Amino acid sequence: MTLYTRFAAHIDAALDTLAAAGTLPAGLDRKNVTVEPPRDTSHGDLATNAAMVLAKPAKTNPRVLADALVVELSKLEDVASASVAGPGFINMKLTDDAWRAELAAIPEAGADYGRSKQGDGITVNIEYVSANPTGPMHMGHCRGAVVGDALASLLEFAGHKVIREYYVNDAGGQVDVLARSVHLRYREALGETVEIPEGLYPGDYLVPVGQSLAKEFGDRYVGAPESEWLVVFRTQAVAAMMVMIRADLALLGIEHEVFASEAELQAAKKPEAAEAELRSRDLVYDGVLEAPKGETPDDWEPVELPLFRSSQFGDDQDRPIKKSNGSWTYFGADLAYHFQKSQSADQLIDIWGADHGGTVKRIVAAVAALTGGKTRFDVKIVQMVRLLRNGEPVKMSKRSGNFVTLADVVREVGKDVVRFTMLTRRSDAQMDFDFAKVVEASKDNPVFYVQYAHARIASLHRRAEEAGITPMSADLSRLDTDELALVQLAAQFPRLVETASTAREPHRIAFYLYDLAAAFHALWNVGNDRPDRRFLVLDDPQATAARLFLASAIGQIIRNGLAIMGVEAVSEMK
Repeated sequence: MTLYTRFAAHIDAALDTLAAAGTLPAGLDRKNVTVEPPRDTSHGDLATNAAMVLAKPAKTNPRVLADALVVELSKLEDVASASVAGPGFINMKLTDDAWRAELAAIPEAGADYGRSKQGDGITVNIEYVSANPTGPMHMGHCRGAVVGDALASLLEFAGHKVIREYYVNDAGGQVDVLARSVHLRYREALGETVEIPEGLYPGDYLVPVGQSLAKEFGDRYVGAPESEWLVVFRTQAVAAMMVMIRADLALLGIEHEVFASEAELQAAKKPEAAEAELRSRDLVYDGVLEAPKGETPDDWEPVELPLFRSSQFGDDQDRPIKKSNGSWTYFGADLAYHFQKSQSADQLIDIWGADHGGTVKRIVAAVAALTGGKTRFDVKIVQMVRLLRNGEPVKMSKRSGNFVTLADVVREVGKDVVRFTMLTRRSDAQMDFDFAKVVEASKDNPVFYVQYAHARIASLHRRAEEAGITPMSADLSRLDTDELALVQLAAQFPRLVETASTAREPHRIAFYLYDLAAAFHALWNVGNDRPDRRFLVLDDPQATAARLFLASAIGQIIRNGLAIMGVEAVSEMK
């Protein structure tokens, strides 16, 4: 039990006491009662809105209820003082022993410190990456991959069951283009000189696929009509691309449990099933779209199409689910795919690139319609990453088909640097990734700064062990106000996990770790001018043991936070 869960229980017990005394009606819904740090830290260490939330259903004045709660909370050993602020908020100042007790709880919980039961019983499907299977992963895919994977780990740490899913777009025109591109490489492998025309995929990564097909089929399909080889080449090319994509993702430590195929979805008649479901509720009808803006009557031929009533769910207009030729629109297939996902999860999250932002409203409308509004659905938009080297744009790679591959970047700077850097800004804000800066050993580089804090702590323990000092025999009363201030920041971690999980924002973990590392480094640097304030003071073993215990707890939280981000905590800086 962490500080915040402990005080939530204290407040609940105090409310029970008031209910038993008749001050408060029994059976009031307390789900909106919170415990959090006050906005102004000068007001105290913890604040609760209990009186504000419960006063109206209790038919009493918030300040009157708050005064009664303050009496009960002031009786707690952990509370130095409690007071009412504003219309009825309650602020509490905790005793130093309360913070020492929380510090002791950190190494006791170890890797589970901060783990929550917030998501117990909730299954969340997170679909991320889902790059078209037409080539290797590039840096345009990288950020969404990291954000999605870190979010999945965050939700798991907060108690949810998580399904990591990749949607393979293997039924659209882009995979036919892939097949035609591979056919040229197949002919090339058989000795023909070929040129890759505009509109096909030029990357050398297709050369091995063509060679494999040449070995398997010989010259069977060299002069054959497209209708004979398109499906075969498409199937094998997509399979080869997915092997490549999985390998690229593995370099980032990313694995998906589910790979859902669009082609299989359509073969199983899932779009038809979704359409039937919506028609049964009059949410799909046959109608004619308005002419696009700027089109004259002579340019526009109205066609009757099946339309989804997305405007009933917040979209700008109703949307077609089929084309005039009877094939499914991208939206129609996507609607069916989300219907499929909703049948095995309580909540859905999609991680999309910025170029998909215009389609958010319609798919949100579709999920709301298909699930009766019961399924929480979030679409996280991930903005572009601009690659730089010492401030200059990075040139593209001809070998890869005019883009920088994820594999090349990971091999140059390392998985941990890539993953951490991708989480140092909100996902909906554009980002610069400068190869020089992300490996720079400075305070301005969050990756280095956090890793350096952990490495310092590891080094400190090695030196202490050599001196025969162990932190586990520590007298925590030796920690002073400045050191307990670091404990107060450390104690925020469990609450941060829950708030970041609720907001679906894994970057909050990176921001918090930077702040924690900065506070640790600041405390460490005091010892540069004052030897008695160093973490390791050989002529004061008791103070040293207490500070080692503190450092050990900070190291544990850094490890826990980095684990959520998919980043290894290093013990030495190389």
